[in-house]
Amino acid sequence: MTANPISTSKFLSLILRHEPEAIGLMLDGQGWAQIDELILLANARGHALSRDLVEQVVRESDKKRFAISDDGLRIRANQGHSIGIDLALTPQAPPSTLYHGTATRFAASIREQGLLKRDRQHVHLSPDTDTAIKVGSRHGKPLVLTIRAGEMHERGMAFFRSENGVWLTDAVAPEFIDWPAQE
Repeated sequence: MTANPISTSKFLSLILRHEPEAIGLMLDGQGWAQIDELILLANARGHALSRDLVEQVVRESDKKRFAISDDGLRIRANQGHSIGIDLALTPQAPPSTLYHGTATRFAASIREQGLLKRDRQHVHLSPDTDTAIKVGSRHGKPLVLTIRAGEMHERGMAFFRSENGVWLTDAVAPEFIDWPAQE
């Protein structure tokens, strides 16, 4: 049973980013779900949700993974979907440098192939090293890569910035990745 903010955030990430069908939820083309329907379907399947708990998770999440619509009726994940969603983001010029947090065990693959979106819609890039370290730590010993985003953008790669400040792009070729000295 889901009843606290951390487990609720994980549950919402699963449902709104990857498996809405697990509880019978339908997302619209931009990834929005009706909050009342989400609560009803989750509760029917043993996941204790309330509007207060959903709003608390959205409000207090340091990662700002979710957004509630201006009318307060819908919710969606800001990015990280493995299902086809059009977040209706407008291309933006990125800062000259962004960062990617990963685990050291992925270094060889990244050196060879660069950063690929795999089963997600985009590669996620952080605006600062502290965030990248946190992201990398979730997967093992952290490795922070410096991405020459400005140079990529000048060469025609599109960048988007999600509502929570995460930068998104389709891929990062190895030539745009600067490695820390010890790697």
